[in-house]
Amino acid sequence: MFSRIARPTFCIANRSLTTSSQNNAKVAVLGASGGIGQPLSLLLKNSPLVGELSLFDIAHTPGVAADLSHIETRAHVTGYMGPDQLNAALKGCDVVVIPAGVPRKPGMTRDDLFNTNATIVATLADAVARNCPEAMICIIANPVNSTIPITSEVMKKYGVYNPNRVFGVTTLDIVRANAFVAELKGLDPARVNVPVIGGHAGKTIIPLISQATPKVEFPADQLSALTARIQDAGTEVVKAKAGAGSATLSMAYAGARFTFSVLDAMNGKEGVVECAYVRSEETECKYFSTPLLLGKHGIEKNLGLGKLSAFEENLVADAIGELKGSIKKGEDFVANMK
Repeated sequence: MFSRIARPTFCIANRSLTTSSQNNAKVAVLGASGGIGQPLSLLLKNSPLVGELSLFDIAHTPGVAADLSHIETRAHVTGYMGPDQLNAALKGCDVVVIPAGVPRKPGMTRDDLFNTNATIVATLADAVARNCPEAMICIIANPVNSTIPITSEVMKKYGVYNPNRVFGVTTLDIVRANAFVAELKGLDPARVNVPVIGGHAGKTIIPLISQATPKVEFPADQLSALTARIQDAGTEVVKAKAGAGSATLSMAYAGARFTFSVLDAMNGKEGVVECAYVRSEETECKYFSTPLLLGKHGIEKNLGLGKLSAFEENLVADAIGELKGSIKKGEDFVANMK
């Protein structure tokens, strides 16, 4: 049902590509010097959809910007560093991508990151609300299940909240599901699409294998193991890096893919569908990830859960309680901010 209608292609920019005003978006990356921010910024610099790339972080951003500015693509890159330059980094931005925050280390859950990353995201959302309130906001910073409610509540305080423009980027879960299914079935991963709904942590990550295209089937034990691997794939990377970081390269790819889809839709491309964690009425949770039809102004239509298998219905039921708790935690954080 939710076939990938538009899948971004990463390629070295073709010098003959059009430079029309449509393909001239100003994109900010907040946290641009980090493990996700640097490769994400590189992918964005390579895109003909980006006219101006505004990079912000608390350190090293001028160096990252200088490095990227030597690449032979037309996006103009500017680096901003420190709280005093945050407002300037955001002026006139069409899209703001936020990978800022501390990464997971072995033994840490996404919830362990909450106190540090909640403060960072709230501070950055405050600046977005003041400087580019109509921008599309793409939150990568974990725990996404809480940082999206935080962003929404901060935007509400300024009276500029638009639920159609605030996205929790869960694309890495889809990318992983596509890769793992393709590996098991011997398929071309570029042609596999597995919708992933729910949230972006542990059991709240719900891959809809029954809705995959092309259609695939697995025995019950293999389906259970595959689902568990998709849900715990972040920990797989954290362990493999042995304390040296979390998923950065795959997350940068996924973040770029989502950003390109948002830009494509803003430019008028039709049929752009991506899953994301957003304000939702599809379940009893205030926020929930489902496939979304994107348009010029953000979410054009929430495509909902679709028809679930009994196995998937149980996964949704198991996720609801944890999601509600994470959402409340984010909302309470903003309510108690001084």
